[in-house]
Amino acid sequence: MEILAPVGSPECVIPAVRMGANAIYLGASAFSARASASNFDDEELLKAIEYCHQRGVKVYLALNTLIRDDEMQSALNTASIAVKYGIDAIIVQDIGLASLLKKSCPDVKLHASTQMSIHTPEGAKLLYDMGFDRVVLSRELSENEIKEIVNSCPIETEVFVHGALCMSVSGQCYFSAMVGSRSGNRGRCAQPCRLPHCINDNKNNNHALSLKDLTLTDHLKKLEQIGVTSAKIEGRMKRPEYVAASVKACRQALDEGIVDFETKDILRSVFARSGFTDGYYMGKLGPEMFGKREKEDVISANESLFKKIRGLYNKEAQLIPLKMQFKAISNELMSLSITDDMGNTAFVEEAPPEKAEKLPTSEERIREQLSKTGGTPFFTESIEISLDKEPMIRLSSLNDMRRKAIEIILSHRAKQDEREFKMPDIRIEDNKKISRYRERHVMISCDIDPKLKNNLIFVPYDSKQENLKKLVDDGFSIGLELPRGMFGKEKKISEYIKKAKDVGVGHILAGSLGAVALGKKYDMIVHGDFGLNVMNSHTVRVLAELGCADVVASIELTYKQISQLCHHIPVGILSSGYVPLMLTRNCPVKGSGISCAECGMKSVLRDKLGHTFPVVCNTGCAEILNCATLKCERSDLNITNTSFEIHRDDIRSCFDNSKLTSNVTHGLYTRGVI
Repeated sequence: MEILAPVGSPECVIPAVRMGANAIYLGASAFSARASASNFDDEELLKAIEYCHQRGVKVYLALNTLIRDDEMQSALNTASIAVKYGIDAIIVQDIGLASLLKKSCPDVKLHASTQMSIHTPEGAKLLYDMGFDRVVLSRELSENEIKEIVNSCPIETEVFVHGALCMSVSGQCYFSAMVGSRSGNRGRCAQPCRLPHCINDNKNNNHALSLKDLTLTDHLKKLEQIGVTSAKIEGRMKRPEYVAASVKACRQALDEGIVDFETKDILRSVFARSGFTDGYYMGKLGPEMFGKREKEDVISANESLFKKIRGLYNKEAQLIPLKMQFKAISNELMSLSITDDMGNTAFVEEAPPEKAEKLPTSEERIREQLSKTGGTPFFTESIEISLDKEPMIRLSSLNDMRRKAIEIILSHRAKQDEREFKMPDIRIEDNKKISRYRERHVMISCDIDPKLKNNLIFVPYDSKQENLKKLVDDGFSIGLELPRGMFGKEKKISEYIKKAKDVGVGHILAGSLGAVALGKKYDMIVHGDFGLNVMNSHTVRVLAELGCADVVASIELTYKQISQLCHHIPVGILSSGYVPLMLTRNCPVKGSGISCAECGMKSVLRDKLGHTFPVVCNTGCAEILNCATLKCERSDLNITNTSFEIHRDDIRSCFDNSKLTSNVTHGLYTRGVI
């Protein structure tokens, strides 16, 4: 199983490689989900790729943010440079960008970012059919859920095994965007989950959204047995010593089957939040998974510790075997031939050996001198020596031959096969402009006002069959809203879809690619929800190709940006209700020690300014909703080519109104995000 290390700056490359990473991932100067990391300019990227490839280590480029139409050409330019330099794979969140990359360079390997929120077998299968080589799974999966996805299709799987845990499912968090216009989907997350928040008025837990860091080092051998392709370490914002310590722990876990106490202690000391957790993997959620940076966590990461860690990687790791053949025959040029583990060869010659006047150069001395490969990534596996008579060979000549041959081998290893990147035409014909609005509604129950009969109504997927039948018989156009979080529940949800079909329900509202796949599997009409993060016209096109009848634009776009999207299928907006800010598998209410019975679906999250955010349950997940109601006045909606609005039920009836603010917001439609 591959160990994949985070490299947020050029300074992190050497520790990652020398401590035993099989691959690294890094970001370019733009379009990285860690925009605040140092990242790599073009020259630094080339040097990193050459250094890693010389040592048999792969390099993956993270272009894993959502891309707007006006940014697409720049993103493709970045990808083309990486391909030219020999990048091994590109990590992508935006399916519009992914489709263009496949057209530009069919040979490029695509890895689906964890920001795609893939956590079900059908979602993984969909990506495989789209041409993705690997999927980076959501961090919230249990061992059995990971195994189920691994066994579902041939796509490679990558699992986070160490590092920070976001409170929200990656790709489904809009908290930072909504409160500060800094989009986590575009690499600018302000980490509001690490700020003080409490549940209701419980001041005993003032960090209700902060999880401990993840570590699965004790489970790496099991993940390898399951068939996971890559063990991924989080941390492109971390310093080189963190990279070294985490790679060392993973390397030890895989090679030796256990991580010793000293290595674990170093790992905890270099960075932790009240210790570590494996709660998601073990299926044990609750208060013990929550934690924050304590004073002891901070003071343990001192210069004395960092100096100790730096000592682990101050010398080149000699991991690559070389086979040598040396020949010194009288009156012939001396020669040295070297072959590495990849079949690369180097051949150098020197002047003929001299005749020994006193002591000849022994075969043992020649072998000893040629074996001195210190300071390089090579060690000598075998040396064949052919001599005649008793030659005298200068040691400086042996050193020069060895040095020249190794330089040739290094140049061979750094050289990449030529891959053509044919820049695509990114212009899109806007072939479907519709000015007529059609309202759609997402309800929290089957209690529907008869006045809405002419609209398309989405109800919870687990609504009773008899209720659905009555609505259909009464002339309502009904669809099922599939949850964005379907962890371990795909089979159960499938049964509900089949029962709904039996009574005439024919529509699905899908907020994830997994839900899109499930809807198409059962021949439902699929409508894309906001969770698909549609930010550019190419994503609209791809979703149309996947069979979506229409989509809701990203809630992080402005009115103007939405109006400029080209319409392969109708594009609408989320226009009213409480906007979900987070989808989390670990309920913050339970994390604060409040049971479901005590909560009664009436709990709220409170920030330090007193704003209250409703917390609602949804199929084993919790959704944290915005503190203000979204309202879009049509007089302000200057979008002539959108075809519908989608309204989410006003959920205030579920709560004690005294706990909620009565603010109204236009969301991000007027101010946008960075």
